[in-house]
Amino acid sequence: MTLKVGETFSVSREITDKLIRNFAELSGDYNPIHLDEEFAKKTRFGKRIAHGMLTASFISALLGYELSVRKVVYLGQTLNFRHPAFIGDTVTATGTITNIRDDKPIVTIETICRNQNGEVLLEGEAILMLLD
Repeated sequence: MTLKVGETFSVSREITDKLIRNFAELSGDYNPIHLDEEFAKKTRFGKRIAHGMLTASFISALLGYELSVRKVVYLGQTLNFRHPAFIGDTVTATGTITNIRDDKPIVTIETICRNQNGEVLLEGEAILMLLD
């Protein structure tokens, strides 16, 4: 299958308490803003937030499985965090191909994660190498 500049693809996932706790266990990030409701109530957010890297990990799922070419290697990713994700939010990660190199199998993809209200949670750019 051939990729085209402008091609867009997405994946959605709900943020749950279990997902946050599993990510904490996997990553070793036990920051109380993610896990302790009483602590989180006293912060500017007023409640627990998901790990930013948990939200960013949805981009990996997007690029590794939703892209029509599934044989890729991640070369780089920029991330700019704009808004937190909360328990109960549905996060949609979207990728849009912005560049395909002519000389090498390298693809640049704009990556954005939004919640169910359309708020941008994070945005960035991914660079992928396509494998034979």
